[in-house]
Amino acid sequence: MPRTTFNELLESGAHFGHLKRKWNPAMAPYIYAEKNGIHIIDLNKTVVKIDEAATALQQIARSGKKILFVATKKQAKDIVAERIKPLNMPYVTERWPGGMLTNFATIRKSIRRMGQIDKMTTDGTFDSISKKERLQFSRERAKLETQFGSIADLSRLPAALFIVDITKEHIAVKEAKRLNIPTFAIVDTNSNPNEVDFAIPANDDASTSIAFITQLMANAIQEGLAERKIDKETQAAEEKETKEESKHEAEELAEGLKIKGATDDEETEKGSGGAKRPRKRVTTAKK
Repeated sequence: MPRTTFNELLESGAHFGHLKRKWNPAMAPYIYAEKNGIHIIDLNKTVVKIDEAATALQQIARSGKKILFVATKKQAKDIVAERIKPLNMPYVTERWPGGMLTNFATIRKSIRRMGQIDKMTTDGTFDSISKKERLQFSRERAKLETQFGSIADLSRLPAALFIVDITKEHIAVKEAKRLNIPTFAIVDTNSNPNEVDFAIPANDDASTSIAFITQLMANAIQEGLAERKIDKETQAAEEKETKEESKHEAEELAEGLKIKGATDDEETEKGSGGAKRPRKRVTTAKK
């Protein structure tokens, strides 16, 4: 069954594109018609693309890898943060820090700096410095939290990026492409769908459209995480069963060796105590 339907997308306003004069010719296969100077997106193709993207994201989540969501435009940032934060997936809703992927080591230094300041507040360092210095550290910590707080748990490069509006987030798209990181995106009629690996043709300006599609992706990721949990539980149960079987076999083997040893001892004692000694043969010498 498809994850959504034509009517659900229609109600969310996902079919509205940009003005005809602002269109990108590469989006022609996904445009159904033009009405009042505005392009209308073919939602039947959107349904197919949503299924493809959701299935791929589900598999990535099931493998235990991280998916980075990028949405810095005003009408998308709060929506993405609200839906992705419960999944413990990283997201960027403020300005995209240039070099976040291609210069990831530097970004990690900034994240570690947050941890250092947090440690200063608990180990008594703040008590031994002036009020002015404490204020400076607090401001630095707040600034770092705004920029990198949502990616604090991202210890390595993400396995994929989900982007809202690739025209606005073109730097993120280029960095991901340079590092061969798969990209998923909501692509409007003014963008080039060929720039990303999984393009979802839909309205990337309306908050209702963004919220609906983002929720579908979040549901797919949630399914992948649930499957990963089941896989872990199954694997743990199989390992426990294997250990128990190995232990049982070892006990049976030890018991068998013990019984065999006892039997061998009995046979040895019987052979040494009950057997008759052979008579000596007496020979007479010839005269």
